[in-house]
Amino acid sequence: MLRMNEQKQISEYENLYDRLIPKDHILRQIADLVDFSFVIEELKEKYCINNGRDAEDPIRLFKYLMLIKYRQTVR
Repeated sequence: MLRMNEQKQISEYENLYDRLIPKDHILRQIADLVDFSFVIEELKEKYCINNGRDAEDPIRLFKYLMLIKYRQTVR
């Protein structure tokens, strides 16, 4: 089941992101420039709207995959 537009607090330390990640970091720039709503549009037919367990947010999963790919290319 895909739920739309729910904001979850990932961690109580979420505000450390602004302190630890430099303002000019490439991943921060990507987050500011890219509208990831296309992920929902591409995948909405793959999720049941009213049946089943709650799904992980596909945008968060997509960003996680991007992060993995970024880390593989930096090494």
